[in-house]
Amino acid sequence: MLTKGKLTSADLREIRQSALGAADPLGVAAELAGAVDGERLADPQDAGFALMLAAEIAESRTKLDAALRYVERAIDAYGPRDDSEAGAARALRARILFRSGREDEAMAELEPLRPLLGRHPDAAAYLGAALAAGGRNLVAEEWLTEAVRVALAERAATTDRSAEPPSAEDAGLLFFLLQQRHRVRHAIGRSHDAHDNLAERLESKLAVTGAAAAADSADDLLFWPQAEFDRLVAQWPALSESYGGTWDEHRARLERELVRSAGTGRSLLRGSVAGLIGFAGRDGAPADPQTRAGYADRLAAGSGRIAWPPERNEPCWCGSGSKYKKCCLPRSRG
Repeated sequence: MLTKGKLTSADLREIRQSALGAADPLGVAAELAGAVDGERLADPQDAGFALMLAAEIAESRTKLDAALRYVERAIDAYGPRDDSEAGAARALRARILFRSGREDEAMAELEPLRPLLGRHPDAAAYLGAALAAGGRNLVAEEWLTEAVRVALAERAATTDRSAEPPSAEDAGLLFFLLQQRHRVRHAIGRSHDAHDNLAERLESKLAVTGAAAAADSADDLLFWPQAEFDRLVAQWPALSESYGGTWDEHRARLERELVRSAGTGRSLLRGSVAGLIGFAGRDGAPADPQTRAGYADRLAAGSGRIAWPPERNEPCWCGSGSKYKKCCLPRSRG
């Protein structure tokens, strides 16, 4: 349950990371709404964020009526704001409407948000997620393709920069558009085009930089359980360079590194995509190496460590259910 004191922005981010694993997540959602009603937020401007978090928790438990009530309160809390947080709230409402079978209302909510693609880096992700929930990936591809075209044209018109950015950092908002478009096109089975190739080039450069930065900044090792690993590389394909192209490769890399550094105090930390996104916050970039290193530091300060090595006949540390001697132990020899 939540603290009895006032909830800070950091508290809300922590709750977002851990709420789905709580014994009573719906109770957490109700308490978040109660904290708003009871003026128990350290910053009253966090009311929209707290109510969106309550809505996401209720949605994850398919309590769609409750989720809709929470998100509509979040939209009211944001008021007439035209920023990314307010846009994310409206996109969440559309996503819940889609899942409630109210498709026309959902699209009516999303259409006015389309211009946000050209203004906010995270808009591509939350609009894409809403459209995907309604089975509208073709619409998402159309919107993202047009946004990429406009961004590239604007870039080409800038006298001091070329049309193609040399890195993800230089691309800025364009990188997020390309990345989300690439993911959507992969989901619907489209063949690669020039924009997909550019997205992959930028992601590869970011992955190389990220792997080096993560190695320098974090002593502990992030482990992604299979379902989380699949979500991670589906959302950010370039991270397969850092964590492995498959879950088997991911486990093998970790086992070999743990064997190599045995006795140095290094340990495994169990990561989750929701936790990584929550740590990054509204304006962060979850795939950024510094964000991932900071997330690992956060986990290291908590209770997310995995005991290693287990006894040979005990269940493997990876959660496969197999004995360690038949699962990850042999991977260290590969």
